[in-house]
Amino acid sequence: MPGTCTVPARVAVMAGRCVRLARRSLPALALSLRPSPRLLCTATKQNTGQNLEEDTGQNEQKTDAPSAEKTLMEEKVKLEGQLKETLEKYKRALADTENLRQRTQKLVEEAKLYGIQSFCKDLLEVADVLEKATQCVPKEEIKDDNPHLKSLYEGLVMTEVQIQKVFAKHGLLRLDPLGAKFDPYEHEALFHSPVEGKEPGTVALVSKVGYRLHGRTLRPALVGVVKGA
Repeated sequence: MPGTCTVPARVAVMAGRCVRLARRSLPALALSLRPSPRLLCTATKQNTGQNLEEDTGQNEQKTDAPSAEKTLMEEKVKLEGQLKETLEKYKRALADTENLRQRTQKLVEEAKLYGIQSFCKDLLEVADVLEKATQCVPKEEIKDDNPHLKSLYEGLVMTEVQIQKVFAKHGLLRLDPLGAKFDPYEHEALFHSPVEGKEPGTVALVSKVGYRLHGRTLRPALVGVVKGA
């Protein structure tokens, strides 16, 4: 059986050679499988670059968020200022409009009240003539035996009374300040003279009566004022 024993022996020899060959090849295989420093450096750089990009993106997002909020706050403050300015202009415009309306209304009312001022001044001359005419008629001559003079005088008096009623109807009042305190807004002093029994500063003589239209002096009364001793 010498041929049968030889085969196993050959197999064993070949197995030993394979084991020795594998042992020799292991270090080279391990060396080939070990990562290269250059590859490791490149991978590290790539990872580092990605991390830096991610960190930069996050920082930019964090930076952009406060910047956007700051911009919105500035815009809000600006709009609030514009709104406040617009409201102030609106209020001033309303106030100016109201003042203009009141002034216009006052002017219209004054025009209604004092629009006849020039006409009244002209009529005052007529009233003065009537008053002088009645004053010039001697009272002792007004008798029944002189009917023409009596009728004329009574007609003048009636005309004078009627014209004063018309004046009063339109706000024109007669000023006869005899014995009253001198008022520079309603009286015009022609002279000052001491008068016994009269208080200084009072009106002693009325040379020409005055008139007042709706509370405004249309013509001051011409008077003589008592002077202190």
